[in-house]
Amino acid sequence: MKSYNTVEEYFADQSSEAQNKLQQLRQCILEAAPHAEEKINYGIPCYALIENGKRDQQVMMAGYKNHISFYPFPTAIDAFKEELAPYTTGKGTVQFKIEEKLPLDLIKQIVIFRVKELNATP
Repeated sequence: MKSYNTVEEYFADQSSEAQNKLQQLRQCILEAAPHAEEKINYGIPCYALIENGKRDQQVMMAGYKNHISFYPFPTAIDAFKEELAPYTTGKGTVQFKIEEKLPLDLIKQIVIFRVKELNATP
């Protein structure tokens, strides 16, 4: 697995389609949680929702050839199960097809949910 020091390095290594979606997702996360600390964790971009937040206190994203993965945490996937029904989901992940428009309002709601769940200040 390739190593990245910054989110910009990670984005630059993605396809132009993935870069565009990742930038949209990044902006959406930071609008919902402007205090979030952006960094690379587990080799992918992540946003700590509380200061020095560990994996379970972060939301993450990753770019792939055919989709963008968003990792908001299993409790968020469960809480938004109905809204996420059109997308491929797993225990703590949701996949958005690269050719489809991102559901930015839903993503913001999910990030705000996680912030509230962690009792963090948005």
